Amino acid sequence: MKISEIVTLLNAKIVCGEEFTDREIERAFASDLMSDVLTTPFDNGVLITGLANPQSVRTADMMDVSTIILARKKKATEEMIELARENDAVIMECPLSVYHISGILYTHGLSPVY
Repeated sequence: MKISEIVTLLNAKIVCGEEFTDREIERAFASDLMSDVLTTPFDNGVLITGLANPQSVRTADMMDVSTIILARKKKATEEMIELARENDAVIMECPLSVYHISGILYTHGLSPVY
């Protein structure tokens, strides 16, 4: 699934990485606990989280995850956006809950990590 499709499905707003909307995403993982993300190996995926701080971007980078969806109307900070730019990452903001986002992406064919 392309990032552009995810944006449309979720009615999300890209705040960083607009130039990467043609990237393909194969799987998704949802967590607000970055320690769980660090123990879950997945690449070419998207991280769905409500944790809107630089640690989510750093953790995603360590796990080679280049797309982050911020759930529950969370807003990316300037520091997050700068870190994402440095790592060629995409950050999008979405008004939906983590559960709702996960359900939409799953029903449209995005695979879970587990």
